[in-house]
Amino acid sequence: MLRDDWSEKEMDTRLIPERFLFRFLLPVRRRKPLWTRQGCQLDESYRLFPLALLENKPIWTDFRAAWSEEGLAFWLQVQGKKQPVWCRAARPEDSDCLQIWIDTRDVHTVHRAGRFCYRFLFMPSGGGGRLTEPVALWLPIDRAREHPRPVAEQSLRVLAQERPDGYILQAFVAAEALSGFDPDEQPRIGFNYAVLDRELGEMTLSPGPPMPYAEDPSLWVSLELLP
Repeated sequence: MLRDDWSEKEMDTRLIPERFLFRFLLPVRRRKPLWTRQGCQLDESYRLFPLALLENKPIWTDFRAAWSEEGLAFWLQVQGKKQPVWCRAARPEDSDCLQIWIDTRDVHTVHRAGRFCYRFLFMPSGGGGRLTEPVALWLPIDRAREHPRPVAEQSLRVLAQERPDGYILQAFVAAEALSGFDPDEQPRIGFNYAVLDRELGEMTLSPGPPMPYAEDPSLWVSLELLP
């Protein structure tokens, strides 16, 4: 039943994602080899806890991560789709995709990205002449104070497999693409992901809308790269 007697304070509280009220540190296990021709073989022990559960949101993704001196690898499964994916290399930000943000310095005291902050976009299809090949891109972060050097395409890898109700996507970011990536000296990194789907909606790790998670590193979580 709808209430028409909410106070202004109650309404403001409901507009703030509960994930915004806490700082999260999530463990990420090391794996070697991290990436092969078959991608990254990450079992359930590499799964990142879906923080959206704290807000009782339906979970339609399974996201896993691992690291080594080679870089970072990610495994994503999207489930529950009834429509085909929609991906276009010429329109990546309008496509069904996985976006990832990384801050190799794990700074949570600034609201605009710096030169150690990265944004990557991966699509399960949309590339090639028939639009069937997966796509991996580096993209600048909106409103950044300073951008890192553009990341070469050969530093990124992506594989994808269609499923009846979605897809599995595997992605890799090479260590040389990430300025400041040094797990021995800096075992924590700032991190966020967003899975965007025209049918299912938007699933984020850090606080989602209306918070500006795509451009504000202070909203991202921390990943601890376990030895």
